[in-house]
Amino acid sequence: MSLTAVTAPPRSGKTPRTTLAVACAAPLLALLNYTVPMVTLPETAQALGAGPTGPAWILNAVSLGLAALLLVAGAIADDHGRRRTFVAGTATLAAGGVVAALAPTTLVFVLARLVQGGASAALLAASLGIIGHAFPAGHDRVRATGLYGAMLGLGVALGPLVSGVLATAASWRGVYWTVALSAAVLAVVAHRSLPESRAAEPRRVDVPGVVTLSLGLAALIAGVIEGRLGWGRPVVLWAFAAAVVLLAAFAVIETRRREPMLDMGLFRRPPFLVATGGALVTGFALIGLMSYLPTVLQVTRGMTPLGSAALFSIWSGLSFVAALQARRFLPHARARLALGLALSGVGTPVLLGLVTGWSWWKVVLGLAVSGVGSGLVNAALTHLAIESVPQHRVSMGSGANNTARYVGSSLGVAMIAAIVGGHGAAGGIDIGIAVCSALMLLTALAVALVRTHRA
Repeated sequence: MSLTAVTAPPRSGKTPRTTLAVACAAPLLALLNYTVPMVTLPETAQALGAGPTGPAWILNAVSLGLAALLLVAGAIADDHGRRRTFVAGTATLAAGGVVAALAPTTLVFVLARLVQGGASAALLAASLGIIGHAFPAGHDRVRATGLYGAMLGLGVALGPLVSGVLATAASWRGVYWTVALSAAVLAVVAHRSLPESRAAEPRRVDVPGVVTLSLGLAALIAGVIEGRLGWGRPVVLWAFAAAVVLLAAFAVIETRRREPMLDMGLFRRPPFLVATGGALVTGFALIGLMSYLPTVLQVTRGMTPLGSAALFSIWSGLSFVAALQARRFLPHARARLALGLALSGVGTPVLLGLVTGWSWWKVVLGLAVSGVGSGLVNAALTHLAIESVPQHRVSMGSGANNTARYVGSSLGVAMIAAIVGGHGAAGGIDIGIAVCSALMLLTALAVALVRTHRA
């Protein structure tokens, strides 16, 4: 198969700078949408009459949609058009936002968030593929992927703040109207300004792979969400059993297909293992931990949602700044990943005693150091995701990387919640911090030592 890609004839205004700006709007909007329920969860659950598991589904439904469809969206973008996938994703995100804003029940809201998760998957996979195609290699690609990674941090920073402000000024529904309007505008701009690109020889849709992977990841995330009310419940055990069977079937199917959705041979390539493994650990130990800490502060310290969002903007804001500047002092992506994980692993233990020994300087210092590390990680993973796969499969690389990240974050939040539930907020959060810190430091060491040259 040819390693080249097809690009539509350029229209006026389709410059690399415009392409980069529009593509980078995708992670900003997707992560803003991902984080908005974190500070409005109590109000949303009460308004929708959520039952015992309702809040968990309200918070995690978008993760399920993301994890289940990221790799699928990457394959579709590569084979059938990255701009087309991008525009379809933004339009669907807008529609999901309207339904979420109008939702009368928890079920309708959760379904809308599932749709938004799938739409965000299309946005993330296609946008990074667009950047990988527009900036084939060299300094320009490092700069572009650094800016893209910075938008991840900015989205995490703005989501809770925007949600908290709109909830205070109007209601929790206001932020979903805002997301819907922003997505609709981005869809129009993307259709008019982005160039189209795809693989030179599109493959047939891998229907067995799509079905087994999507259902397997959906079962895994559903089991994690339901497990927060008890890991021995039949629904949880059945969900995990289904996930094991379906994901094993996916692996077998992909090794036997001539045109697989995910080339399993990539797992024999150290660069791909570094990128995917780094994303999984980042999701589990870093995003999972930082997603749960605001809830701990609200419950134990009596902080308001907006107050906790403002405090954690130290972490997400420095993540944004560090990702923007990463290329200036660390040109190699693997070095950025190793240093970023190490800084995050060093910064999070400063937060030990968060409940029993509260200290403003310790909290700010821990969030600041970890935030810088997070920014380096975001910039590195964005670059490695498209560098570790063939040029004509850059959207697939983005899909695989982000799938690992969001599966990891769902598992990380569940792990922290289970530990806190079993040991109490004070002791449980300290155990969770220690586990996550150790995992990040070990992964940083592994990334630094692994040899990533091709055989």
